[in-house]
Amino acid sequence: MKSRLPCLERAGLDGWMVRLFDSIEVDNLLWLTALAKECEAAFDDALVDLVPSYTTLLVVFDPLRLTPCEARQKLTGLLAILKPAEADTGGKLHELPTWYDPEAGPDLQRVADLSGLSVASVIDAHSSREYRVFALGFAPGFAFMGLLDASLNCPRLDTPRKKVPAGSVAIAGQQTAAYPVVTPGGWNLIGRTPARLFDRNRDGFSLLRVGDRVRFVPVDQEEFESLGGDTADNTPATYGGPDDE
Repeated sequence: MKSRLPCLERAGLDGWMVRLFDSIEVDNLLWLTALAKECEAAFDDALVDLVPSYTTLLVVFDPLRLTPCEARQKLTGLLAILKPAEADTGGKLHELPTWYDPEAGPDLQRVADLSGLSVASVIDAHSSREYRVFALGFAPGFAFMGLLDASLNCPRLDTPRKKVPAGSVAIAGQQTAAYPVVTPGGWNLIGRTPARLFDRNRDGFSLLRVGDRVRFVPVDQEEFESLGGDTADNTPATYGGPDDE
């Protein structure tokens, strides 16, 4: 197991943060998935929530059923015998139509300049990979995905934008994401998808879930708009994707 620590950190009166790694790797998800499954069985109805990220798993428990010490003991026991989940192609595959264009992605040229690639090569490098959803957070339905081709690793903007349009496809460091709602943001915007990434009427609300696989499929502006995409800066994306078909 690469970079295995592990380390247990208190997270309030009803939670433990289990830190398994200190760097982002694709194989981390196999260990985090395995630990989440073991926690579900070990904590049973005392389990309130599990929140995975690239390197950690937050375990929230019912303090009326377990003391922090008892919860820690359970986690320590699980970690002592933990094995990774079997590598597979699990997780639902989502193909997100994406309009790559400076009008939709104002940082497309910046990414090209920083990476030493042409705009066309940036688009090809980003759209030719299949990404894993490692965590949800920051905003409802915001999925942290990776890992990017190393040539596209670019720092966040020095000054975040006050308003990023819904559906904006972005990259930062080793990660990529699509903004589900209008929100501030400091990632590099390289395109936009019409996919409705967060919907209160959808079971689970978020289109993407931890462990899912994502491909960004290039489309032109005409197809983007035909799928419900809007070029305005403040209109939520409307295309529902596979879940709504």
